[in-house]
Amino acid sequence: MTAPIDLRSDTVTRPTDAMRAAMASAPVGDDQYGEDPSTNRLQARMAELLGKEAAVWLPTGTMANQVALRTLTRPGDEVVACRESHAAWHELGGAAANAGVQIHEIGQGGLFTAEDLRAATKPRNFAIFPTTTLVQIENTHNRAGGVVVPQPEVLRICAVAQELGLSTFLDGARLWNASAASGLALDALAAPFDLVAVAFSKGLGAPGGSLLAGSKSLIAAADRHRRRMGGAMRQNGIFSAAALHALDHHLARLPEDHANARAFAERLVAGAPVQLDLSTVQTNIVVFHLPASLALDAPTLSARAREHGVLVNAFGARTVRAVTHLDVTRAQCESAADVLVALLTR
Repeated sequence: MTAPIDLRSDTVTRPTDAMRAAMASAPVGDDQYGEDPSTNRLQARMAELLGKEAAVWLPTGTMANQVALRTLTRPGDEVVACRESHAAWHELGGAAANAGVQIHEIGQGGLFTAEDLRAATKPRNFAIFPTTTLVQIENTHNRAGGVVVPQPEVLRICAVAQELGLSTFLDGARLWNASAASGLALDALAAPFDLVAVAFSKGLGAPGGSLLAGSKSLIAAADRHRRRMGGAMRQNGIFSAAALHALDHHLARLPEDHANARAFAERLVAGAPVQLDLSTVQTNIVVFHLPASLALDAPTLSARAREHGVLVNAFGARTVRAVTHLDVTRAQCESAADVLVALLTR
């Protein structure tokens, strides 16, 4: 039986044989005692790549985001983030349940401006308002189709945040893709932020693991929250070895994923009456919408595509997401687009 073309996410990848070999031979120790050499090596390398003093490994991107909120806010605070951000839409209300904060969503299409932030920040002399203490940027922005946040606007936003006394957090789960698309180094993208998160299972093909980077004092505080939330593991050098291998061998190939996403999107737009602005296809994510005139809704299209060997995610009633990655080829992406076109034009 032919394996399906799986475009549900870049997290569906399997470790390559070379990555598995690196994991099998990884030097390990007890990370709760700070004695896992592979994890220590990864943390030091990522701190350098992101231009920060220190870094700490976490098992998942959601935990990284939740720990960042616990580190930079207090219960009852307000966090400003872009509309449809991962923190607000895809973490099961964790911001409220774990950090006790509320998220104020602003902007559109994965972006907001420094002026938007200034307008959204609550005055601190009104007793009935929550205190705005943090601004969060998601780069690339998942639900907006993997768009890259322009760095000049990032710098303006963080400058306004500093002026207003707000902390800054970068949800950079796919910061690798933002770097590949923009041509800016990881440390340049991370520079204006107090804390930065990255995920090794997104884009890089590792089986798990994320990381937070920042100042030594913030990472020490984040580590305490990580432990409190059950995120401190033991011999997690097996995961760290996968991430190190990915940095060496999978980082440079990301433009291939971006080109495949573009080819998929162009084929889809040319053949089917979908709503898709090709200018948003900047990295490895394609989010498109099904107009009301089409008989198929997103869940039905996803189900029928599965019957034809193509896996995509219904991201809403009439919204679909496809994500390219190292386990799919250009030919497979084009074939997947052809299947969707055929289903949408019957």
